[in-house]
Amino acid sequence: MAEVYITEILEDAVKQGASDIHITVGTKPRVRIDGKIQELTRFPMITPDMSKKLIFEIMKERYRKELEERGQVDFSFGVPGVGRFRVNAFYQRGTVAAVFRTLPAKIPHYRDLGLPERIIDLCHKSMGLVLVTGPTGSGKSTTLAAMIDYILENFPHHVLTIEDPIEYLFKHKKGIINQREVGTDAPDFNQALRAALREDPDVIMVGEMRDTETIETALRAAETGHLVFGTLHTNTAVSTINRIVDVFPPEKQEQIRIQLSFTLAGVISQRLVPKIGGGRVLAYELLIPNKAIRNLIRENKLQQVYSLMQSGQSQTGMQTMNQSLARLYNEGLITLETAVRYSPDPMELAKLLGIPYSQIAHLTEEV
Repeated sequence: MAEVYITEILEDAVKQGASDIHITVGTKPRVRIDGKIQELTRFPMITPDMSKKLIFEIMKERYRKELEERGQVDFSFGVPGVGRFRVNAFYQRGTVAAVFRTLPAKIPHYRDLGLPERIIDLCHKSMGLVLVTGPTGSGKSTTLAAMIDYILENFPHHVLTIEDPIEYLFKHKKGIINQREVGTDAPDFNQALRAALREDPDVIMVGEMRDTETIETALRAAETGHLVFGTLHTNTAVSTINRIVDVFPPEKQEQIRIQLSFTLAGVISQRLVPKIGGGRVLAYELLIPNKAIRNLIRENKLQQVYSLMQSGQSQTGMQTMNQSLARLYNEGLITLETAVRYSPDPMELAKLLGIPYSQIAHLTEEV
């Protein structure tokens, strides 16, 4: 049997349009294409020795050491002529496994992602906090990359990113960029972010806001004249605000709400949903705080924010997830089943589509 190299598997996966590649013992390499897992049939079944060899051949010594010590490690790397990959390697049942996320070699233009001008307007702000949220695999990193690239293309700014690991590689354009990787260039997000305030940035991008210290420092940076971008694993714009406040102890929550009410510039909550004919399309919710929403944040009346997101949208540019799904369905881009599956409130979705809820009730039972 001819020896198999990880680069061969990755090249084959990229040619087929895979978003993720799975290497694990007891099966052939598998890939996720348009949201569905399938085998790469031309490769052999993976044995324990093969799995370790395939994964270790692209790991630096320090990543191998971290894997041995912690049982998992995140890193990124590039294959010339193929692309870049974000990797999570881990142990399962005593053997080494890994998932590779493909990263486009070229940072996509925001229009190619389906991002509207209202989201790009956030890149023009001189200060504030912009959050891109959604579950794993929802395209948060790609949206952030498109926004950062737009800033570099159009403004003479210093952009500083703090990532774990570095995903997209940016180039100096009108603006200058420095990318710091946690574990390599900095010990952790919080220390890197605190140091960033002494490194003359105009724009700071925090790969993930994981803890109270990082969130608190990000809010302070946004207050003191910086445009700060970050990500959170939340599913809606309103739940994002709740998550930020709730990570703090009760005695600090009022202060955080006040800070958020002044610094929050926008929340993009997004999903990648299956498209008719193959591929995926972006569905997104957009919250751009106006005076009324800022007051609700301060007064801890977040349950009223959603209704304000629905009103006066021609002026505010805001959009709910259901409105996004309804538009995609009406444009013939997604099926009714997909719209219902990704809807946070199918009953409201039915009203938006002008159909009786009874027509889609059976679909909610299948979700």
